[in-house]
Amino acid sequence: MPVKIAIFCSGSGSNAQKIIEYFQEHKSAEVVLLLSNNKNAYALERAKLLGVPTRVFDKAQFSQSPIIVNELKELGVNWIILAGFLWLVPENLIEAFPNSIVNIHPALLPSYGGKGMYGMYVHEAVVKAKEKESGISIHMVNKEYDKGTIVFQAKCFLTDEDTAETLAKKIQALEHEHFPKVIDALICSKTYNPIS
Repeated sequence: MPVKIAIFCSGSGSNAQKIIEYFQEHKSAEVVLLLSNNKNAYALERAKLLGVPTRVFDKAQFSQSPIIVNELKELGVNWIILAGFLWLVPENLIEAFPNSIVNIHPALLPSYGGKGMYGMYVHEAVVKAKEKESGISIHMVNKEYDKGTIVFQAKCFLTDEDTAETLAKKIQALEHEHFPKVIDALICSKTYNPIS
């Protein structure tokens, strides 16, 4: 039986698309559902075009009822991937999928993490602080924003000419290159050693 993956996404979904495409030809894992808290998220269209079922939910369904957990269990989901998902994951979901929820953050944690630090807000803060490098952090999810165990980081360098927009492009390239492969390594208990 293939390992079943569910993706949670709040926005455009470019990472979700890369993950779905990566696992379409995979022998031992597949994406079976994309869920969003935003009915207008373009991620939903990306998933539909790639033949992956979608589900939209609200705050009450997510945080105050067992509906989402039950649906994931009924589908036989083994792993949950947060790909640009902005809500804090509730305890019932974390308890139902222990050590099986993975998030990506567009900075080198523990710096520039926490509530409200996502997307362009992160890149703007990094550029404003005149940092020389930034990157991505892929980490396990616990009960606090961006505090779970880090499983992988990749860096990029900033120049004096970089803006939040140019940094965003560098970060997205790192995300697309590494995120699907790190997920693959995690769920298949392999080591991921990118050639730098």
